[in-house]
Amino acid sequence: MTAPTPSTAGSSATDARSSVFRQSGFTAFLICRLLAVFAGQVQAVVVAWQVYDLTRQPLALAYVGLAQFAPMLLLLLPAGDLIDRFSRKPILAASWAVSACCSLALWWLSGHGQAGVAGIYAVLVAFGCARAFSGPALQSLLPQIVPREQLAQAIAANSMLLRVASIGGPFLGGLLYGFGGAALTYLVCLLCFALGTALLVGAVPVRFAAPPSPAGGNIWQRFGAGIHFIRSRPIILGTISLDLFAVLLGGVVALLPIYAHEVLRVGPEGLGALRSAMALGEVTAGLYLSVRPFNRRVGQAMFAAVAVFGLANLVFSLSTVFWLSFAALAVAGAADMVSVYIRGALVQFSTPDEMRGRVNAVNMLFIGSSNELGEFRAGSAAAAIGAVPAAITGAVCTLGVVGAWAALFKPLRTVDRFEEATPAVTR
Repeated sequence: MTAPTPSTAGSSATDARSSVFRQSGFTAFLICRLLAVFAGQVQAVVVAWQVYDLTRQPLALAYVGLAQFAPMLLLLLPAGDLIDRFSRKPILAASWAVSACCSLALWWLSGHGQAGVAGIYAVLVAFGCARAFSGPALQSLLPQIVPREQLAQAIAANSMLLRVASIGGPFLGGLLYGFGGAALTYLVCLLCFALGTALLVGAVPVRFAAPPSPAGGNIWQRFGAGIHFIRSRPIILGTISLDLFAVLLGGVVALLPIYAHEVLRVGPEGLGALRSAMALGEVTAGLYLSVRPFNRRVGQAMFAAVAVFGLANLVFSLSTVFWLSFAALAVAGAADMVSVYIRGALVQFSTPDEMRGRVNAVNMLFIGSSNELGEFRAGSAAAAIGAVPAAITGAVCTLGVVGAWAALFKPLRTVDRFEEATPAVTR
């Protein structure tokens, strides 16, 4: 394990109890990420709307997602290896600069009508490449900005603001598009990416970074070392895979339009409320955790949170009363945020700094797969057996996963404090 730097060695119990927002550069880091996530969410809404408006083909929307997901799938692991070998802050700044260039290209293409659709897909491929680097770099940079004693609190604040940007971005993107069209909206995205990059470079000091380890072997051997490390650490493997299968099997977001129309009969206004319910629970729990983080019985708490997530989804799947469905989704969102908080902290505390890029790349790949494949699973199951049976089956399967993982991953179930997930010595 890398020896602590003088800065980290001087951290005290008082530091752990103080607010993480007092750390130099942390607030600037959150603003940087908020700007980048906001720009990405706004751009996603406008691109989807613009492409469908130009083509009127549902398949064109599938290509929008594929153009961004395919390069991320191909580049996440090489990106993780690069992030472990070089300084993370310049990599993140470069990826956001590329994203700004993508917004500029989309602005230029916005006046080309139908002829510009192929160009939009090409730009989205470049944007997906940039995201493959920015995601793991962001997760791996955070432990180099705040001391280890405040890492859990920093993760909670980071996750909460990420949810806020994910909620507000699409809404504001729609307003911007309605007010000034695609050209204005892409310029706003360009400005956000550029400001985030400039603020990152100028106002976010990296004070807790260990010197990069010498690269050993070729890229495939380093990939293998990263995968072997994850497989050899039950806390990391159990944490990542528990989230993957819980969301893959138990997610109900894709079924909300069916429930709003056929089960609850609340119309589009009710659908909007249902979609906001889970986000409301997430933000509320995230805000609380950013102020009052906990650090006892974290393994049991994570299993309990995922179990509550499954039970809340089960209540939603059986409910025919709108207020009960809304409350169940809010509880599911709050439980999911608690799980995200614990998962993020455990992965960070369990991983040595020289391997965080590869581990966070795999984590992002699992998260992306669970969201994308989970929506496909829910939709295909609803087409085969109906929306309500599909939702019930998914919730029951989530509870089954919780029980199975609690038996299979005892070190994860019994870990008490985040600090107990000590990184192993790596090469």
